[in-house]
Amino acid sequence: MGVGRSHCVALVGLNGYIVEVEADIGQTLPNFVILGLPDAALNEAKERIRSAAQNSGIPLSRRKITANLIPASLPKRGSGFDLAITMAVLCAAEDIRSIGGTVFIAELGLDGRLRPVRGILPAVMAAVQAGYPDIVVAEANVAEASLVPGARVRGYRTLARLAFDFGADPKDLALDYDPLDGDLQEDCGDADSRVPDLCDVSGQTEARRALEVAAAGGHHMLLTGPPGAGKTMLAERLPGLLPDLEDKAAMEVTAIRSLAAVQTSAVKLVRRPPFENPHHTATAAAIIGGGSGLPRPGAASRAHRGVLFLDEAPEYERRVLDALRQPLESGELVIHRSAGTAAYPARFQLVLAANPCPCGKAAGKGMDCTCTATMRRRYFGRISGPLLDRVDIQLQVERVSLADFGQAGSEEDTNMVAARVLAGRLRQFERLKPFGLETNSQVPGRTLRGELRLPLGTTRILDTALERGVLTARGYDRVLRLAWTLADLGHQDAPDADHIGQALGLRRAATGA
Repeated sequence: MGVGRSHCVALVGLNGYIVEVEADIGQTLPNFVILGLPDAALNEAKERIRSAAQNSGIPLSRRKITANLIPASLPKRGSGFDLAITMAVLCAAEDIRSIGGTVFIAELGLDGRLRPVRGILPAVMAAVQAGYPDIVVAEANVAEASLVPGARVRGYRTLARLAFDFGADPKDLALDYDPLDGDLQEDCGDADSRVPDLCDVSGQTEARRALEVAAAGGHHMLLTGPPGAGKTMLAERLPGLLPDLEDKAAMEVTAIRSLAAVQTSAVKLVRRPPFENPHHTATAAAIIGGGSGLPRPGAASRAHRGVLFLDEAPEYERRVLDALRQPLESGELVIHRSAGTAAYPARFQLVLAANPCPCGKAAGKGMDCTCTATMRRRYFGRISGPLLDRVDIQLQVERVSLADFGQAGSEEDTNMVAARVLAGRLRQFERLKPFGLETNSQVPGRTLRGELRLPLGTTRILDTALERGVLTARGYDRVLRLAWTLADLGHQDAPDADHIGQALGLRRAATGA
């Protein structure tokens, strides 16, 4: 007997690393040892593997089995290593032939079934990029694994059938065992694929226009107004205005959903921008990511290429809101924990909604409001100035009038507005393609004041606001980005003074800053 080898993938964040599994069968008393920084779930694989092999008709050797996961310094976690360890042990015992560079990713049931695992898509992507295109997974994961271009995927229901295809003696194999589809397949479809329509929102002409601008340029929004004004309805309809995701973005979004166990097995790429709406009691780990061991993605990463909506924003812990400042600038979350560091993409559109005061009645004349001026400042002050400075559109949403409320069916629907948004996005893409950018919200300040610099007469009102301290330097750039988006929606090659004025109004409507 020699040393058996197989391969698997260890995920750290969305980054995958090829792990070589070595198995050796010694001459000492029976034992099973797994080396290479396994976590508790991986250590438990010893009992799963023994039972699965026994019930599949290929019992493991009664001698000491040592499985080593290389590189030893890389933390390994989860049950996805079960199959790779089993195949390495069977290869060491010469129960199967050499398996070459095939990568095995599956969990084993005690009866020998191959169970699906989460994170298949990023794992297969990493294997193909590392030069290992031959992949074996559980049958329930085949559809998701096959989404990766260049991957040669094979799916199996049982360990016995897999061992047979790799040269095991069929005499003792439990080849007649065929579990039902229901034992393996899990529902990954959307419970309700209906997209909320913008025509459901009555009135709110200014807010609807601001929503269109936000969708066209990828801008962040703050909606302030009394309860029942339609802030949540507006935010929920923003994803429907966004264009479908391109292949690269769709692969990123699907990989995150697979890793975060939003869906156990994807059958197609996620083409629609995601929408995340966490409750205001959510912790920093739930929003940003974290947890015990290696950090897992939070709502901010699950909203990548989509919308992160924080309703009742002042009710969130301030440190949770301030933790979003870094990904709003960089589009990435790097989470450090004692067990390791994980990086997740987090290029989302942030939408905040807030009441004007704790009782919510300070809108308009505010005659019914029972809050003091100090209470109002303290309430809205929970959203820090540096976070607000990163929000492009800050809009005051007024109550819906009776006249607007009674005009059913008179508003534009989502498809009509989405068509204008798409046209604006295409204009941006053509202009920004030389810079490697996609939307106006991504344009850095040096480009706005360099290659895309506007004439002095056009930006005079903006220069005055900066000189008086009404705007910060970051706010100055964000108004310019809004102005470019307004020009794109107006089919103009560059913003004029009117666009600058409109952009400044959108920036200052809610807070006056």
